[in-house]
Amino acid sequence: MRSGFVTFVGRPNVGKSTLVNAMCGVKISIVSNKPQTTRTRIRGIHHAPDSQVVFVDTPGIHKPVTLLGEKVNATALESAKDVDVVCLLVDATKPFGRGDQWVADHIDIAKAFVIVNKTDKATREQVIAQLHAVSSLGAAEYFPVSARTGEGVPELLAALKTLMPEGPAYYPEDMVTDTEDAQWIAELVREQLLAVLKDELPYSVATKVTEWEWPRVRCEIYVERESQKGMVIGKGGELLKQVGIAVRAQMPEGVFIELHVVVDKDWQQHADRLERFGY
Repeated sequence: MRSGFVTFVGRPNVGKSTLVNAMCGVKISIVSNKPQTTRTRIRGIHHAPDSQVVFVDTPGIHKPVTLLGEKVNATALESAKDVDVVCLLVDATKPFGRGDQWVADHIDIAKAFVIVNKTDKATREQVIAQLHAVSSLGAAEYFPVSARTGEGVPELLAALKTLMPEGPAYYPEDMVTDTEDAQWIAELVREQLLAVLKDELPYSVATKVTEWEWPRVRCEIYVERESQKGMVIGKGGELLKQVGIAVRAQMPEGVFIELHVVVDKDWQQHADRLERFGY
């Protein structure tokens, strides 16, 4: 039996969460086309008869402008320590830039895997150019993959398994993540808000389950300005209703979820609020 931990790091929106989901075969992390969707460390567990690999999804590393941004960056870098393999993800459709290099400089790149993701969206020439650009990093291995279609994922998984040390499984076979149910539901709500809200508003939103009397769940949605409250609720409550329907579709039948919008002024800049939200 081989078992160990693999951390994915990289710039925002390079597909770390989608790749974790592909590796585990189920939805572990919420996904959206907006950068900085992931805010906390999330673990997904891949089970096989002879191995168990725990994948760690991390927030995208970016130039922070809020205390929240500083905290999520610190979470991502801390997650790259004391694991068996670190994988640096880069986007095949975008040139390797200073942000990617900054992340590479803050991990042990000589032992890391570099994953060129989104090959399904890139041309063959773009993929070759990106592989050429990252080849100078001196990483242990390089893999072109598409987390969305699964192309190249089995080969990457097989290579990672060979590097897992011998040892017992860390989690029982029926466990695919260690994320608590309440946190997962709050994340589902935030995922749907990311899908429908525009401009900068999604980054001013936090979600937290405040009551749990199964099958009734109350989730509060926090915004930073009074003017943002109406935008989240929508005309006649339509937007909030749309979010609730989408969330319930991903939960067990019979669940009743209540959504309430609360103004918490400038919550991204206050350490006590961030801690309360689990950041």
